[in-house]
Amino acid sequence: MSDDARTLPVPGLRNGRDLGGLPRHDGTRTPSGVFLRSEVPDLVDPAGWRVLIERGVRSVLDLREPAERSARRSSPPAEVADLHVPHDGLEHEAFWADYWDSGLAGTPVYYLPHLQQLPERTVAVLSAIAVAPEGGLLLHCAGGRDRTGIISAVLLRIAGATDDAITDDYLASIANASALAAARGRPDEEPAVAALLASRGTDSEEAFRAFLAGLDVDALLADLPVEQASALRTWRGALPVA
Repeated sequence: MSDDARTLPVPGLRNGRDLGGLPRHDGTRTPSGVFLRSEVPDLVDPAGWRVLIERGVRSVLDLREPAERSARRSSPPAEVADLHVPHDGLEHEAFWADYWDSGLAGTPVYYLPHLQQLPERTVAVLSAIAVAPEGGLLLHCAGGRDRTGIISAVLLRIAGATDDAITDDYLASIANASALAAARGRPDEEPAVAALLASRGTDSEEAFRAFLAGLDVDALLADLPVEQASALRTWRGALPVA
């Protein structure tokens, strides 16, 4: 599936796409319509929600903090389950202090340490995904890059997607950042992120690939009930049992 085919043609979204259609190690592609990702969909109008529902979306999972969620401009329609599992774990101040002080909290540098030191946050999200109502599930945070990027990478790794495919999917969010910032009336932060990472001798792709190199999805799945782990390994029934 081409990148254009994966992009969600939804008014109000600038960073929405299907996680289906990506190359897997066995030569097949990830199933479409199971998991989708985007920025916060609070600019999506009723016509846009009809597009998402027609594509099979039946649940929306918000990965943001409660304070962020309370400021959203609109909610999903009644026929779409509105789920919420905060991913950050901001109560763990000792983890976050250095990342906030350095500015690296909004970069892929924090992804692997977060998984290693706060694995329960990702496990909680995976549990919610495993038991969500039947149908497609749309993941989002604020911009659809960091928190959504971590969970999307985990799901794609579980499905056997290649690292190049997972990385390309992640980098699409960076490519979409300027349009997203303009749509939401805020500055594009990507140039500052790129400059910060360059000052540390890396860039977003290199840092993200380092995260993938350390990503152990089996360890995450081992912390879930067997039924939930099985649901995730099969992408909620869309993939055959290994």
